[in-house]
Amino acid sequence: MDIVTQGIVGALAAQAVAGPKNIRRATWIGFFAGLPADADIIISSSTDSLLTLDFHRQFSHSLLFIPFGGLIVAALLWLLYKNRIAFNELLKYSMAGYATSGLLDCFTSYGTQLLWPFSNERIAWNIISVVDPIFSITIIISIFFGWRRLSPYFARGGWLFVAGYFLFGANQQGQAAVVVKKLAKDRGHSIERLVVKPTMGNLLVWRTVYQSEGRYYITAVRVSPLSSPLFFPGEPLPIFKLRDGLTNLPKDSTLITDIYRFKHFSDGYIAYHPENSSIIGDVRYSLLPFGNTPLWGITVKADMPDNHVQFENYRSETTAAMKIFPQLLTGRWKSWKTLEN
Repeated sequence: MDIVTQGIVGALAAQAVAGPKNIRRATWIGFFAGLPADADIIISSSTDSLLTLDFHRQFSHSLLFIPFGGLIVAALLWLLYKNRIAFNELLKYSMAGYATSGLLDCFTSYGTQLLWPFSNERIAWNIISVVDPIFSITIIISIFFGWRRLSPYFARGGWLFVAGYFLFGANQQGQAAVVVKKLAKDRGHSIERLVVKPTMGNLLVWRTVYQSEGRYYITAVRVSPLSSPLFFPGEPLPIFKLRDGLTNLPKDSTLITDIYRFKHFSDGYIAYHPENSSIIGDVRYSLLPFGNTPLWGITVKADMPDNHVQFENYRSETTAAMKIFPQLLTGRWKSWKTLEN
């Protein structure tokens, strides 16, 4: 999730386990404890731009690291709170806040190595966007009333909301999957792999990508409890295969190794940029939910096999996306299609 939401969810966790007299201290402790896990983003290299991807949401987000992370936060905050609260209480709130970081990120679509070091799998349940105003604002309201009334029950109620919101997201995801599976059947496609992920800030419009017979098929799907499903197909992309100039390179060359590092990060959903064959993009992400131009990718230079690839973001369509997206969200976009019965 975004850094602010990481903090407020940490605060919600700490409030929920605090007694009335420590509610306000617990709120701040939990908030700050929810932040440090994302400090892994500073791990970088001037020559290897993929190093940040390797370490972001890795060890600092794993279940195994929670006791260490919580203890580190408690030790740092003890300098501030040592004359105000017992260390065991401070540690409890720090642990509660820190424990939310990795688990919360698993509900998003980026991928979190929750089981590190036993597994390098990047867990992504794709139930909620990394930025969701409804989710974040509701939690802030729960924290505010808990702070004001000196009661943990508002935070506990906030956790009921969190659970309900995730269940709603999972249901919406399932409904979007039903739509795209019907579309694939109508097209005569057999789905080999499928990812269904929410678009930024909402649980109504979903980006779906499935693999079938050597291609990725991208479809925007809008599902709402109050209206019939809508969809719009994007242009398909061929799945990634090494092209001429790369096939003869040693498998242990820096270039080939980096391509497969990026493939692991992208959960295998990679393809050449439709407008630039030197770019390999992450098919899961685009500025528009039906777009086939990647939001990020790597630039491959076949004549420099011993150099690291360059990881880059591509946002040339930002203005167009900002104009279309509100129409997609409200269902008023004229190009939406409806399912045939």
